[in-house]
Amino acid sequence: MRLYALCDQDMLDSRGVTLSSFLEIAKQNNAEIIQYRNKNADIAFIKQQLIAIRKDYEGFLIVNDAYELVEFCDGVHLGQEDLKEIDADIYKAVKIVRSVIGKDKILGISTHNEKEILEANEMDLNYVGLGAFRTTSTKKDISTVLGDKLDMIASKSKHFVGAIGGVKKDDTFNHVTYHVIGSGLLD
Repeated sequence: MRLYALCDQDMLDSRGVTLSSFLEIAKQNNAEIIQYRNKNADIAFIKQQLIAIRKDYEGFLIVNDAYELVEFCDGVHLGQEDLKEIDADIYKAVKIVRSVIGKDKILGISTHNEKEILEANEMDLNYVGLGAFRTTSTKKDISTVLGDKLDMIASKSKHFVGAIGGVKKDDTFNHVTYHVIGSGLLD
C-alpha cells in the first residue's frame, strides 16, 4: 500500500490534533504524499501551514485548491466544483491551472465515475483521486459511493489513481496507486 495522507485543517481542529502530530503519524505510516486542505482559512494562514509542513516533511506536498501558493509545495489538487469555478469547461480549467503552475508541478483532480476518468485521460494531469470508495464521517456531501466498482473504474485511467473517501490502510485494490487516507490515520 502506498499512502497519500490528506491533512484537513477542519478535521485536525475538530479532533484537537496539532499539525505536527498529524505529520508524525503520516511519517510513521510512510506517507509518500501529504495534501494540505483548508476550506475556511485565508491564503496567509494556508501559506504558513505549507511552510510548516515543508520544514518537517520531505515527501511530496500538495495544496488543495490554492494554486496561487504552488511555489510553497510540489503541486495542486482540485475538485470538480473547484475546476468549474475557474472555467465552466473543465478541460479549459485544467489548461489554465497547468499554465499557472507549470509543467514541473504535480496536478491532480477529483473524479467520481467512469465518465470523469475518461475525461481526465484527455487532460494534462499527474494523478486523479477517485471515489468515494465508501461513506465517511468527514465528508457529508458524498453523492456516489463506488464500493467494489472503484477498482474497475480505476483500471480505465491512464493516470495514477488515488482511492478517496472512506479508504482504510488494509483495503486492497489492483488498479489504485495510492490509498488516500485522512482521519483514518488518527483512528
